[in-house]
This record gives sequence, structure tokens and C-alpha cells, in this order.
Amino acid sequence: IRAHHADLAKLLTSVKGVGPTTASTLLAQLPELGKLNRKQITALVGLAPMNRDSGTLRGQRHIFGGRADVRRVLFVAALVGTRFNPVLKAFYARLLAAGEPKKVALVACMHKLLVILNAIARSKSPWSNEIATVV
Repeated sequence: IRAHHADLAKLLTSVKGVGPTTASTLLAQLPELGKLNRKQITALVGLAPMNRDSGTLRGQRHIFGGRADVRRVLFVAALVGTRFNPVLKAFYARLLAAGEPKKVALVACMHKLLVILNAIARSKSPWSNEIATVV
């Protein structure tokens, strides 16, 4: 099991923005990484937008619940990723240009980063622009 975690940590850190702290937190707190689909993994971490609807009232969508420790390290990883990861940087810039608030755009980058890391863990292949654009 230890060798498996070392290999997976190496794959996860191949993504610009994901360092050893993020990788070790994901491995420790999120053993389901690579085993669930994109909607399940984001809901588990608490990055899926949940609605606040009641009857005819349509409330604002928020993220909440899930695993806060994982969300915390993904926030920092996404923040770094928006500066140094070409895919996340372009995604973040596109959201800001569309008028999204910076925090909302950053949370969307966290969501995208988690989905990319899940795909990397599932396919057991390191970062490539092809994986990131398909996801």
C-alpha cells in the first residue's frame, strides 16, 4: 500500500500547483480519489454547488459540507494553479472576463482541479494537457 501511495503522490504532484502537502492531504483524507465519478467526488469534498430552493423560491447556489481539510488545501493549490498551470490560468481568466467574482472563479478552479486529479488517479497517468482539456 505504501508504494501505491508514493506512486499516486508522484502522479498528483505532476500537476502544477499541487505540492507534497496537497498530495499527502488528498491521499490521507480522500481515499476515494480515482474510484468515484466527477459528480460524486466533488459532492464528497463539498465543492458541488448545492441549491437553496423552497417551493417557488430559487435561492443562491453555495458549496458547503464535505471534507473541509481537502477543500482548504485545494483552495491553495487552485490559487497557485491560476498563476502557473496553463489550463487553470486560462479557465480562471475566462471566468473573470465573463464577469464572475474572483472567489467564485477560484472555487470553479478548485472544482476543475479536483476533477483533473480524480482523472489522473483513475487513469494512473501523469499530468498532460490532453487529460485536462478532456475533463
